Amino acid sequence: MNIDLTGKHAVVCGSTQGIGKCTAMALAEMGASITLVARNEEKLKTVLAELPANDQHDYLVADFEKSNELEQKINEWAKNKTAHILVNNTGGPKGGPIREAGLDEFKSAFNNHLICNHILVTALWKGMKDAGYGRIINVISTSVKQPLDGLGVSNTVRGAVANWSKTLANELGQFNITVNNVLPGATNTVRLQSIAENKAAQSSGIDVAEIFSNMAAQSPMKRIAEPEEIANAIAFLASPAASYINGINVPVDGGRTKSL
Repeated sequence: MNIDLTGKHAVVCGSTQGIGKCTAMALAEMGASITLVARNEEKLKTVLAELPANDQHDYLVADFEKSNELEQKINEWAKNKTAHILVNNTGGPKGGPIREAGLDEFKSAFNNHLICNHILVTALWKGMKDAGYGRIINVISTSVKQPLDGLGVSNTVRGAVANWSKTLANELGQFNITVNNVLPGATNTVRLQSIAENKAAQSSGIDVAEIFSNMAAQSPMKRIAEPEEIANAIAFLASPAASYINGINVPVDGGRTKSL
């Protein structure tokens, strides 16, 4: 099975921690050169130094709240380099009931996820077409199959990204560019810690440890995933071995999602 990414370049968003960082490491270990994308330059430099030696690794400082700046930077980058792999990954919006969500929360989430994803794809897909190899992988959520309680804004925007992705898959497949979504379940990240803390704060007599225990119990495997386990699925989809997998949602949740 061919999972060698030697000669390929991957742009990995949200790559200073959690799933994004683990994905960058996995792709680099498979031979890819990496462009890290995140808003904190010091953290980017730290992760860059941890990647396997390759003089083609670099990084872009980009705050997804400032989509115009992202567009300018990725277009400038694409003038000189080709991305064969794009991993769209960014932190989700804060939790809470959808009935209490403000309009600004929806606008911010839509911008950070769908708009920024589209900016990156717009800048990079033609290079993938010319290279004859493209892998676009969006890290979203199992909520596209089964909405999650207390994550109203996230449920809404993740669904929009999933349908955007499927439409892209239909359009770009003819150019040997695949577009797929990875749907993590509960994963041991800073994001999950924040969700657990918010739930504990809104509950009476339930602490963070119990919240985590309840999350783990929802999976048939009775545990929370590690970010490396999500990264492994992303890395496979980025590889030549996944050449005919296109337009799908891949839950990586230990079997928690009830639907097929």
